[in-house]
Amino acid sequence: MWDQRYSASEYVYGKEPNDFLASMAGQIQPGTTLCLADGEGRNGVFLATRGHRVTAVDSSHVGLQKANRLAVECGVSIETVHNDLAHYPILPSAWDNIVSIFCHLPSKLRQEVHRSVVAGLRPGGHFILEAYTVDQLKFGTGGPKDEDRLMRLVDVEQELAGLHIELAQEIEREVIEGHFHDGKGAVLQILAIKP
Repeated sequence: MWDQRYSASEYVYGKEPNDFLASMAGQIQPGTTLCLADGEGRNGVFLATRGHRVTAVDSSHVGLQKANRLAVECGVSIETVHNDLAHYPILPSAWDNIVSIFCHLPSKLRQEVHRSVVAGLRPGGHFILEAYTVDQLKFGTGGPKDEDRLMRLVDVEQELAGLHIELAQEIEREVIEGHFHDGKGAVLQILAIKP
């Protein structure tokens, strides 16, 4: 499905970074940064332009090809890894930062990935997440239609036990990111740090 979506010539979520990530970028130090489900690379490339050594993981080979093209266009390089997050090992204490922007996984897999995120951060490392909440179903402006892939703050806070949550909020905001995120959305935003 993702290869088909990304096969369009344009960048279907745009080339600009996610607004929440851009607003939080000054809170995190450049370092080894893992971008989960980075798609066409807009977020990973943005962080690379800020001095991060980015590894972008995605299940779409087509999306990652476009991510590499965007990196060249922006004068940076990123490492791209073609893998499903069900099989990608987030190694313990390997990352200064981990970013998850609109990465909607089945809840059981999400729990496993979030446990790996907690273990995978080095002390002082940051985790940035934005995703649609279950309230997004009433808007229909993007994201999964399956409630199991949408998030609730109370669940994600439990999944991130071991991190210090610096910001955690469920809000409604305008999400204007290409054709597939277009209009008012119900989102969860998290900035957390590994003690």
